[in-house]
Formats: sequence, C-alpha cells, structure tokens
Amino acid sequence: MYKVAVIGDKDSVLGFKALGIDAYPVFDGDEAKKKVDTLARQNYGIIFITEQLASLITSTIERYNNKTIPAVILIPSNQGTLNIGMDKISANVEKAVGMNIL
Repeated sequence: MYKVAVIGDKDSVLGFKALGIDAYPVFDGDEAKKKVDTLARQNYGIIFITEQLASLITSTIERYNNKTIPAVILIPSNQGTLNIGMDKISANVEKAVGMNIL
C-alpha cells in the first residue's frame, strides 16, 4: 500500500496532518529536492508539493512527471497560487483530448 505526503512551508502543510497525510515542512529548494527523492524511494504513491517549492526544483519535478509512481502533484500554498499546477493539468487535458476543454 502506498503512502501520501505533502511538502511545503510549515504553515501550508500542517493542516494536512489532520487528514492523516505525512507532512514535511521544508525551507529551501535543496531540502525540498532531497525530501522528494527520499519519499519517492520510501513507497510514497502521491507527493503533494507547494507550487512555490516546485518552482525551485523544476528538474526534479519533471523527472517524476514521466513516472507512474510517485505522482507529484502541485498545490497552492497558504500564500496563494502561481497557477503552475493548473497549467500542467490544462496541458495534460489538451494532450489527451486534443483541445483545451477547461
């Protein structure tokens, strides 16, 4: 059985603990890159990461986009959204359907 984790700044990830999701507050891109790689090796099926951190580690995120597991999903932080996650969803929908229906 796969586990679920969330990575981001402390204020953004603490609420996920109430849902039973493993929350990992990190403070910079290097720490986020190491944590994503570590969680990927530790049987995590879904890794949520805030858009702000994901923008600092784009090469790591892209590496996991081509794999089935773990699914790395970008979420907005408590500071708001950068629309990176929604842009990726729109691109995937357009690729699958042939046009952007969102």
